Amino acid sequence: MRKLITITIAGIFVILSACKEKPQNAPTTGSSGNNGPLPVEGFILNPTSIFQTVEVTGNILPFESTEIRSEITGRIIGLNIKEGAQVAKGTVLVKLFDGDLQAQLKKLQVQLEIAQKTEERQRELLKISGISQQDYDLSLLNVNNLKADLELLRVNISKTEIKAPYPGRLGLRNISLGAYISPTNLLTTISQVEHTKIEFSIPEKYSPQIVNGMDVKFLLEGVTKPYHAKVVATESRIEENTRNLRIKAVVMENEKGLIPGNFAKVQMILGRDDHALMIPTESIIPMARNKQVIVYKGGKAIFQNVTTGIRDSTLIQVMDGLRAGDTVITTGLLFLKPQAPVKLTKIN
Repeated sequence: MRKLITITIAGIFVILSACKEKPQNAPTTGSSGNNGPLPVEGFILNPTSIFQTVEVTGNILPFESTEIRSEITGRIIGLNIKEGAQVAKGTVLVKLFDGDLQAQLKKLQVQLEIAQKTEERQRELLKISGISQQDYDLSLLNVNNLKADLELLRVNISKTEIKAPYPGRLGLRNISLGAYISPTNLLTTISQVEHTKIEFSIPEKYSPQIVNGMDVKFLLEGVTKPYHAKVVATESRIEENTRNLRIKAVVMENEKGLIPGNFAKVQMILGRDDHALMIPTESIIPMARNKQVIVYKGGKAIFQNVTTGIRDSTLIQVMDGLRAGDTVITTGLLFLKPQAPVKLTKIN
């Protein structure tokens, strides 16, 4: 009886053990445990035309802008600075007191007149040997010295009139009539705002592609109409702190809405590539030292290093590592290993 019970219990134990092991050995459809292909989506590379553009911020500048200061010290006796007014080149903006200089001018003019008459008489005497050559030379030297003193004095008198260096619009006035000023005092500013320029900086990697005459398009805040400019100059070197190249361009439109100091969004087209290979940005796998994509070849996932170029909101350019016609896997990237079997379910 005991022997029969022992055999029965052993049989039950064997049956229970078999039931527990059976699910573990049973295959699971679609699971990676049996090395079945993982369903993924792919993107076929086809050459396409793209424009290489760079977008940066810039500032609107007047075509010319100058701080008006005096070259000499003096008291203001005439003031013709009308704030915001348009003035012509040579317009007298400030007149300084020059009474003492005018008195010196008259004195020197009288002295020159006397010296010239003396030089004339001695020249006639020299012809008949009435005086020595040395005496005549001293007389002529005195005349020339007085002429030089007069010229210097006239230059100093001209500095008492502060004129507009070019046609432009005046800024705010910082002085008043009767004030005593020196070269350190800022009187006002003058700017050519009928013509404007735009200044901006681009990363140094684009600097070899910049040449004078290139077209620039930009937008102003709150204005939908685009404006255009042409590059006229670049800085002679790259800025050390920002690694950018500074550029100036002349604005083609002359409109009142273009006020110096305006913030602008600048766009430059640096070139066109008619054979560019573009792939979805989500297919790029960033690595520590490079970038990779997974290529579908013969039903397997092949990991490939690539070099990327410009990008837009959805696509990125592949410069090296892929060829036209390759199929790049765009889904399931986290679950794939090199040489893993895959199955394409959708191709874009």
